[in-house]
Amino acid sequence: MTAKHKMRLNVALAAFTGLALRFFYVLKLPVTDSGDAPFYIELAWNWLKSGVYGAVVDGRLMPLDTRVPGYPAFLATIFSVAGQSSGAVMIVQVFVDLATCFVIALIAARLAPEISRRRVAIAGLWLAALCPFTANYTAVLLTETLVIFLTALAILLFVEAGKDVTAAAGASSVEPRALSPWFLGGLIVGFGALVRPETPLLLAAAGLVCIARWWRPVNWIKFVRAGVLMGVGLLLPLLPWAARNWRSLHEVQFLTPRYLQMPDDFSPRGFDAWTATWLWKFGDVYRTLWQLNSGAIPMNVFPPQAFDSPDERARVAAMLDDYNDTLTETHEQDATFAELARERTARHPLRTWVKIPLLRSLVMWFTPRVELLPNSSPLHPVAGEWEDDRGDFVETLALGAVNIVYVGLALAGLWIARRRPGVAFLVTFMVLRTLYIAGFIETPEPRYVLECFPAMIALAAQLFGTIGGGRQLSSTGSG
Repeated sequence: MTAKHKMRLNVALAAFTGLALRFFYVLKLPVTDSGDAPFYIELAWNWLKSGVYGAVVDGRLMPLDTRVPGYPAFLATIFSVAGQSSGAVMIVQVFVDLATCFVIALIAARLAPEISRRRVAIAGLWLAALCPFTANYTAVLLTETLVIFLTALAILLFVEAGKDVTAAAGASSVEPRALSPWFLGGLIVGFGALVRPETPLLLAAAGLVCIARWWRPVNWIKFVRAGVLMGVGLLLPLLPWAARNWRSLHEVQFLTPRYLQMPDDFSPRGFDAWTATWLWKFGDVYRTLWQLNSGAIPMNVFPPQAFDSPDERARVAAMLDDYNDTLTETHEQDATFAELARERTARHPLRTWVKIPLLRSLVMWFTPRVELLPNSSPLHPVAGEWEDDRGDFVETLALGAVNIVYVGLALAGLWIARRRPGVAFLVTFMVLRTLYIAGFIETPEPRYVLECFPAMIALAAQLFGTIGGGRQLSSTGSG
């Protein structure tokens, strides 16, 4: 069998394995009612059947801007052919995620030296195909599968565009053009922003890398051109959504409001700010943030770090006594929580702005990611969970180990490829996204760093380029 035939067989086996894993999740572990899934379905169906992008509020169908329209548009397109079928959506997502695996393979190959690109591409394809943490979201009606695909595509374009960034100052290089990777990358990011509004962090990462490489005046023209092309690409997909918001809601809104709420509701900003001074475990989100205005919140759900003094604990207990009678937070109660947040931050600013975001980052990256699986089990306390639910405990432990393996491979690949073009952009994006989610999003959900997985897996694949190649393959690549 020739090398070409072996490679084709390897690609076919990886694709088949990836499909099998994803169809396993779709057929055995589908999730249709998690988180925002019912709301996305409602938005899509109302849009398709009534022509109104919105939901029923007080008995009347009203236009809303609380979610960007990319994923509902994706759902509505499938519903127009298959009816309101969650299964049809999941099947489409299987093939979207498989396409993402191939894009990741291309990113990995683009980062590698010429001599090892095929081997690295195959490794990237296998690592992506076997990744359970992206595969299981094909069986969930949430944005992750679609936005991960768009993120991977944008990363590939910006890695290609990075050839200009790494050109020597003053040297001739391919100048940005109307259809250059800068523009196309910005365009894909614009569509991604219509699926998840923080996707433009990709552009921020690309901009920071450009500034670092093009800081000399001789390169400023290239920097400005690249920035303009990315900005124009970003705006083009967002303009119709902004125009719709102006026409229907009489507001200037290119993405979504900072605080998502239905009409006549108010966002519990004070409560959110207070939890931001102590909350870093995802389990606490279920018991506090997601319980507010929907269920009782007993005092025993709060960990010790939520209070700095007995007086502070007493103030919270008094408010919760009143809240638990009505299950509705008042403006006065929220203002008190806001004051508590200010007091705690003034006493320990490093705790609020450094320690808690760092702990949230670690939780989001080093988690078993079993929150959507029916057989999930906590890992603590170890003895109790092992005794009560041994099978689920082992499953959770195994997935946690797999997650650590992926992160470890990525760190090893990063060390090998640290001087190669494109790597700085990938690392900058992962760091920026992690810091943004940990520092500015109220709920540190592990799924929010899945958009970093295309970059992480592409870096992990670099490790396999050294197999059989020794030191020669660990040197700086030419691409």
